[in-house]
Amino acid sequence: MPPAPALSPRACQGGGGMLRSARPPEPPDCRPRKRMSDNIIVDTATRILADLCEPQTVNAAEEGHWPAELWNALEESGLTLTWVPDNLGGAGAEMLDGFAVLRAAGRFAAPVPLAETLMAGWLLAQAGIGAPPGPMTIAPVHEDGNLTLGADDKLHGRARHIPFARAAKHIAVIAKKNGAPTVALVSAEGLNIREGTSLAGEPQDTVSFDGATPIATGAAPAGLDPVTLARLGAAVRTQQMAGALEHILDQSVQWSLDRVQFGRPIAKFQAVQHNLATLAGEVAAAGAAADGAAETIALEGPASERALLDVAVAKVRVG
Repeated sequence: MPPAPALSPRACQGGGGMLRSARPPEPPDCRPRKRMSDNIIVDTATRILADLCEPQTVNAAEEGHWPAELWNALEESGLTLTWVPDNLGGAGAEMLDGFAVLRAAGRFAAPVPLAETLMAGWLLAQAGIGAPPGPMTIAPVHEDGNLTLGADDKLHGRARHIPFARAAKHIAVIAKKNGAPTVALVSAEGLNIREGTSLAGEPQDTVSFDGATPIATGAAPAGLDPVTLARLGAAVRTQQMAGALEHILDQSVQWSLDRVQFGRPIAKFQAVQHNLATLAGEVAAAGAAADGAAETIALEGPASERALLDVAVAKVRVG
C-alpha cells in the first residue's frame, strides 16, 4: 500500500474539505465576571462625585472642613458599605464593585474616608460583625501592627498613620487575643488621637487604644492578619491612584486642546502628541496592573500567594 501523501501546512490551516490541525480545548475562563449592577454602582458613584466633589470641596477639606454633603450622599446611596453583605446591613456587592467605586473616587480626589470605610466594613464582615453607620477607618495599617485584646476584654497598644482617624465614628481593628487574630469594632469617641497629615494633605493620625473596650469582637478567619489587611489596603490605594492618573491624562489632553500657540492648539504639535501618547501608555499600564491585583483578590482573597505577587506588581507599576 503506498504511503499517504503528506499534508501541506496550508491544508492544516483550514478551508474547503481539507483537514485541520487539532487545537487543544480552551481552558475555562475563571476570571471574575462583571455584573450588570457594576455599571449601576459605578454610574451612581460617578454622578455623586461629579455633582458634589468639586475643587472647592477638595480644597476646603484640606483646610479641615468636613464635606458633609458629599459623605451623606455616598452613605445614603449605600456606596460606603459596598463590601458588607446584605445580612449584615450592607449593599452585598462583589469585591470588584467596590474596587470600581474606589477607582472613581480616585478620579475625583474624593476627600472622604470612602476606601477606609469599605475596608472596615469588609474586615468586620469577615468576623460576622455588622457595620455601623458613619465614616470608619481601620487599624493597624502596617504589617508590624501589634494591638492586643487582654483577658479583661480591653484593647492595648498604639497604631500609627491611621487615615481619617479624627473623622471616624468607629475603627475596625485586628488585635491578638491569646496569640490568635481577633476582629474588634471600637468607638472612636474617647480614644487618644494625635493628629497628623499625610503627604497628600489628608488626615493620618496616631491612635492609642489602651483601655478601650470594643463594642463587638469576633474571631478572624484563617489567613486574616495585619499582613493581609495591609495587602488589601495596598490594592485599594493602587485603584485610587490609577483613577487619579486617568484624571491627569484627561486634564492633559484637554489642556493641550485648549492651549493655542502659533495659531493652533498645541495638541497639533508632534512633540506634544508624543508626550501625551507616552502618558496614555503609562496610565493604561497602571490601570491594568491595579485591575489585575483587584481581580486576583476578588477571586482568591487577599491572603493568597498570587495576591501577594499581583499587589506587588501593581504597587511597582502604579508608582
